[in-house]
Amino acid sequence: MVHKILQLALTFGLMLRFGSGFALAAADENQQIGPASAAYQLTVSRGLEYLQQAQSKDGSYSSQAGPGVTAIVATAMLRSGRTPSDPHVAKALKYVEGFIHDDGGIYAPDSRYQNYETSLAMLCFSAANGDGRYHETLRKAEAFDKKIQWDDDEGHDKASMSYGGAGYGSHSRPDLSNTSFLIEALRAAGASEDDPALRKALVFVSRCQNLESPGNTTEFAAKVNDGGFYYTIAGGGSSQAGTTADGGLRSYGSMTYAGLKSMIFCGVGQDDPRVKAAYEWARKHYTLAENPGMGADGMFYYFHTFAKALDAVGDDTIEEPNGTAHDWRRELAERLFELQKKDGSWVNTSERWLEADPNLVTAYSLLALSYCEPKVVTQP
Repeated sequence: MVHKILQLALTFGLMLRFGSGFALAAADENQQIGPASAAYQLTVSRGLEYLQQAQSKDGSYSSQAGPGVTAIVATAMLRSGRTPSDPHVAKALKYVEGFIHDDGGIYAPDSRYQNYETSLAMLCFSAANGDGRYHETLRKAEAFDKKIQWDDDEGHDKASMSYGGAGYGSHSRPDLSNTSFLIEALRAAGASEDDPALRKALVFVSRCQNLESPGNTTEFAAKVNDGGFYYTIAGGGSSQAGTTADGGLRSYGSMTYAGLKSMIFCGVGQDDPRVKAAYEWARKHYTLAENPGMGADGMFYYFHTFAKALDAVGDDTIEEPNGTAHDWRRELAERLFELQKKDGSWVNTSERWLEADPNLVTAYSLLALSYCEPKVVTQP
């Protein structure tokens, strides 16, 4: 193991010195974006090696949590350069396939998390679908997720605060986290921005934002009005970050980035006031020390969502209101380099939301790193 790591370090060190696609450009007009290539490749390799040895004989990861963690791990491996034919990926894919139901859903028997598990499986199978092997599976899963989305079929028209959202299951209160997974899964499966399910989901997402707008006239919109997002408007409203003195629902990092990426995936332009307000919140609360508003709780979910959202925005840097510019890819990658354990895994000091599970947290970290890949850009 140590010999392999030293070999990788030497290989990537030589690449940096003598030239590679990720090497620092010598010309003044070129700029390195993201982390140092050698450190990045070594960290990813160590994370993948950890996941290889952590896999159960049946191909699963943390099977007590259903197929969700295995789907996240397989997606992380695929986004980190592994292929569906890789033995560990193939075993994980086969394990998740075992949860496909006749109704099109992909979930554990008697699961209370049907949307969550199906959406994660869709992301996994979409990443493995280069040869079209999962085309029919994805088509049926897409129909299943749309069926359990909260809308008129469940007796909730547009006036309902549940309308357009997704919860863990068909009878579970919808929330922004599950709705963001639904949106991403539908887009990964090929749904267009104009898909009716995404139009409905955007209604729910907009109502979970602390921003008065034509799409958000809820009782909470003006109480905080900082452009950030909270957990759910449904069921009377709830924020994991708590409430203000006047009953406002506090915005926090992971949900604000989930809301930002969801709006972009639904086709909302960057000049839209909702996107601008969410991005302004991100600028004001930029940090990689914690999940803003939540401390260590959900920190690695936050890292993953932060990376995915800023990648969707498309800017290489994010600037704080005081003018401090951040190469967010480099800073996020270096934060993850720092937090990686000796065995190649990552784990949170906070156990909340399963982040004491190194399989899940290592997958989150590799997914976040997949958006931080070093690159060289030519300056105009």
